[in-house]
Amino acid sequence: MTLTTTRISPDWPCQVKTPGSYDWERSAAKWLRELVPSRYASYPALIRHPVLLARHAQLQVEQEIRVARTALQTARADLPRLGMPESVIEHTIKLYAAEVLQLQHIARSVRAVSQALAGHTAGR
Repeated sequence: MTLTTTRISPDWPCQVKTPGSYDWERSAAKWLRELVPSRYASYPALIRHPVLLARHAQLQVEQEIRVARTALQTARADLPRLGMPESVIEHTIKLYAAEVLQLQHIARSVRAVSQALAGHTAGR
C-alpha cells in the first residue's frame, strides 16, 4: 500500500485538514467561518460555496490588517491626547505590532486555503 502525500504551504492552518483528505472542505469552511462576523457565516451562499466564504474571509482579514496598522501608526500621537500614560502607550504599540504580524499570518493561511478550495472546485 502506497501513501500519497500532499505538499501544503507552511502557512496552512493546523485547524484545516490536508486538501484531498476526508472532510477537508468542511474543516476549511469551519475555520473560515471563525474569521468572519457571525452574521456572514450564516448566509446560505457562503455556506454552500466555501470559495465565496474564503473570498470574504480574505477581505475581512485584509481590512483588519488596515485597521491594526492605522491604530499602530497613530497610537503615539493619539493616545497621549486621551490621557494614556507612556507605559500604556508603549504596551499598546507592542500589542498592535503583534496583531499586525498575526493578521498577516492569518491572511497567508486564508490565501492557501482559498487556493486549495478554488483548485478543488475547478477540478469538479
